[in-house]
Amino acid sequence: MNWDQIKGNWEQLKGNVRKKWGELTDDDLDQIEGNEEILAGKLQERYGMAKEEAEKEIREWQKSA
Repeated sequence: MNWDQIKGNWEQLKGNVRKKWGELTDDDLDQIEGNEEILAGKLQERYGMAKEEAEKEIREWQKSA
């Protein structure tokens, strides 16, 4: 799924994101709104990940979304 599709289906994908990254809050998910860069930033903030690690996890999740 590409990011245009993710943005368009964000409301449906929020549960999937929450399942993968349970430390993200509802407010985080509302702020992300399907934006890859904001998601990466939130993962870095909540999980203490390096930018590259967050981007890698997002790519892996994107393949399964």
